[in-house]
Amino acid sequence: MQHLRNPLLKLSESIDLIFDPDMTSAKPYFIEALHHWISDNGLTPLIVVDVSYEGLRIPQGIDEEGRVTLNVSYDATEHLQMDTDLMTFNARFNGRSQALIVPMESISAIFARENGKGMVFEVNQQTQETGDAAKKKNKKPNNKRPNLTIVE
Repeated sequence: MQHLRNPLLKLSESIDLIFDPDMTSAKPYFIEALHHWISDNGLTPLIVVDVSYEGLRIPQGIDEEGRVTLNVSYDATEHLQMDTDLMTFNARFNGRSQALIVPMESISAIFARENGKGMVFEVNQQTQETGDAAKKKNKKPNNKRPNLTIVE
C-alpha cells in the first residue's frame, strides 16, 4: 500500500495557528462553537471567568480566588447572547434572577461538566491606570489640531 502524501504541503508549511494581530480575536468564535458542541451532545457547558476583568458583572461573593465557574447551559440561563465582545444572560442566584455580563476576553475556559471536554484560553490581563498616573494622562493638553483625510 502506497502512502499518499500531498507534495504541496510540508510539515513546515502547515497551517499557522498564530493569529494575525490585525484580525479580531478568534476566542469568542471558539467559545460559541464549543458551547454549541457541548450543548448538542446533551452535556452542561461551564465557563471559568477571571473576576478581575473590567466590565464583568456578576453577583458579589460568588468568586473563589479570583475566578468563578458559571453554568451557561440553556437550562440554567435565560436570554443567553454571545457576540465577539460579550456573553450576556440572566441566571438565578439565591432564588433571584440576575443579569450577568461576561466579557469574552475574561473567559479562561469552557468545558463540559460531565466529562471535562473543552478548551482553556489565555486571559490577557488588562492594564488599568489608576490614581495620579491616569489623572495626569487625561489632563495633558492636546495642542494638535484635528486632521481629516479623504478616503476613496
